[in-house]
Amino acid sequence: MDIDEEMRRQTVVSLLAVGLFLASLIGIGVVFDGTEGLPSDGALALVGALAGFVLLMAAVGLFLIRSDDSSDS
Repeated sequence: MDIDEEMRRQTVVSLLAVGLFLASLIGIGVVFDGTEGLPSDGALALVGALAGFVLLMAAVGLFLIRSDDSSDS
């Protein structure tokens, strides 16, 4: 199976977004000392990171769709 340039770009951009999300989760765990459980501020940061990830993936999807449309012209 051959992977074309467009599929490779979509994969790389998606993996970068997931890597950013994982880094934010690790950062929240380190900052709020998640070894004994998260305090309420840490839980709020975790929910914010999850909401940010959802919005980021939506923006990435829109970007990839629009860039694919402009390359077809």
